[in-house]
Amino acid sequence: MEIWINPACSKCRSALTLLDAEGADYTVRRYLEDVPSEDEIEEVLDRLGLEPWDIARTQEAAAGELGLKDWARDASTRGRWIGALAAHPALIQRPIITADDGTALVARTDEAVRDALSR
Repeated sequence: MEIWINPACSKCRSALTLLDAEGADYTVRRYLEDVPSEDEIEEVLDRLGLEPWDIARTQEAAAGELGLKDWARDASTRGRWIGALAAHPALIQRPIITADDGTALVARTDEAVRDALSR
């Protein structure tokens, strides 16, 4: 399993603490430093069963600069959204866990982290 984190994020730190407490085998990806490509974001979205606007942090400064809240949320703009997430990784919701069974989830709660551990 891999977890995408921002070390400054309290939800990320909580998820790591729980993973450690459960003795989980995982890899950390600091996605602000090791920025995912558009293809990787697309793959994670497929695993999540979500669209890029579902995992976009629209309150971030970069979102405001881009006018993200006003962007259409449909198939015709999906690529634009993915491009924005790749260009501005701080816009990606966190933490994201890619589970060993091929699924993924946004692990902002202890319940979600436990769900990832059960997969």
